[in-house]
Amino acid sequence: MTDTRVPSRVFRRASQEAETAAASISTPQTESPSYRLAFQDLDFLLREDLRPVRFQLELLKPELILEEAKIASTFVFYGSARIPEPAKAQAMLDLAHDDKSRAIAERLVAKSRYYDIARELAQITSRLPRDESGRRHFVVCSGGGPSIMEAANRGARDVGAESIGLNIVLPHEQAPNPYVTPGLSMQFHYFALRKMHFLLHARALAAFPGGFGTFDELFELLTLIQTGKIAAMPVLLFGREFWERVIDWDALVEEGVVSERDLSIFTYVETAPEAWDVVRNFYEERANREPSPPVG
Repeated sequence: MTDTRVPSRVFRRASQEAETAAASISTPQTESPSYRLAFQDLDFLLREDLRPVRFQLELLKPELILEEAKIASTFVFYGSARIPEPAKAQAMLDLAHDDKSRAIAERLVAKSRYYDIARELAQITSRLPRDESGRRHFVVCSGGGPSIMEAANRGARDVGAESIGLNIVLPHEQAPNPYVTPGLSMQFHYFALRKMHFLLHARALAAFPGGFGTFDELFELLTLIQTGKIAAMPVLLFGREFWERVIDWDALVEEGVVSERDLSIFTYVETAPEAWDVVRNFYEERANREPSPPVG
């Protein structure tokens, strides 16, 4: 025997079996739904009692994609889907037809600067080199939608870097913004699993002014850190004026429902360089606190 190599597998691959099944002879038996391979039977996979399996699939698929892309950690961007870039915000103001719409447009114009700030921060974090094993860190990750999310993906694209977009199926039409890397553009059915994927690889998070969705995602992270379910990380709130206007943090402390030390979970920032300094200092201080590995 001259060839001692042992084959890596003996069973045919599922993809091969699927091709064979698709080419099967048409008979009343083979045309019945019961004859379909389970993993090719969409009606079967969408049954109510298959929800746990769909949970598993939606948890596993993005993990495999990120692993194959050698993405070790992410920098997550949360923020409103309604804050346009400055030029578009000004156009909205010019089209305002009454006092109420004009007042809202003026506030959007004021917040539109965060589009440029999110884009700049994404440029900064996306310039980091790969580590010695070829894996990338602080990869930009957004919800994949417009406005602040678009700015984050756009900033990564500006410097030739890949970025992630985690879209969600909604009743109204939604598509990923054009700056998300196509191979890292993912879609979710379950909000809970989408939020989980936001945080599984997150090592820093920037929250820009936003509405219900931003609040939902941000407060889940704050709760996870507060309860010790997730390790502390830099949580950056852009726009102190906005956050203190819409949330009375001190009132929560005064009411006794939040500890004053919990307010240290997040940090207010206004600019991209300031935010990156917070992240860099956080990890430098952590590295200094960790004991050096034993020698010899």
